[in-house]
Amino acid sequence: MEKKILIIEDDLEICNLLKEFLEESGYAVKTVCSGIEGMKEIRNYTFNLVILDLMLPFKSGDEILREMRTFLDTPVIVVSAKDTVHTKVDLLRLGADDYVTKPFDLNELLARIESNLRRCSANESLEKSILIYKDIVLNTEQKKVTVRGTALVLTLKEYEILVLLLKHPQKVFSKANLFESVWNEEYFSEDNTLNVHISNIRSKLKNANPNEEYIETIWGMGYKLM
Repeated sequence: MEKKILIIEDDLEICNLLKEFLEESGYAVKTVCSGIEGMKEIRNYTFNLVILDLMLPFKSGDEILREMRTFLDTPVIVVSAKDTVHTKVDLLRLGADDYVTKPFDLNELLARIESNLRRCSANESLEKSILIYKDIVLNTEQKKVTVRGTALVLTLKEYEILVLLLKHPQKVFSKANLFESVWNEEYFSEDNTLNVHISNIRSKLKNANPNEEYIETIWGMGYKLM
């Protein structure tokens, strides 16, 4: 899937040059020429990376960065003629991921874009492999579960039930939904297998942390994290 890049730059010549170069490099590119337009795009659409000028009409680049970082962690590369160390440090502290000084080499900028996108993809993969709820940490790559740093010894089915619950912490799972998702078999209400597994998970969690409750029974419906 094409990576989407937003360019917020009021110099039309630079804007068009960057757009053409990045599209030739395989990216989908959207360009806007003012800070207000840029903020509107950021709020209404999803981009993989933002290239941001500082000196913009109506809303400056640092204002966009400050506002953006209150709700979004998309990588931002600042491109600006300002080249003082003080300026760079301030912007990095505001949440910029990289800084390129004008005039710049297109291939250097491309390398920085690729580097930031790789880093972002790696972080996303790591986040997806680590599930955290209260003091439970579940690593799906290592198939390891810890509570307050203590490893839990779970059966395969207990582990799979816990993964489902941790992936959807707000969801109420019916018994049929949980059973059929884990066992891949039709659920029968008289079957006590799921109840036994839930009880075992609760017991192991309680042994690791007696002061905390993790799984709630929703009577007549099923189970959810509490």
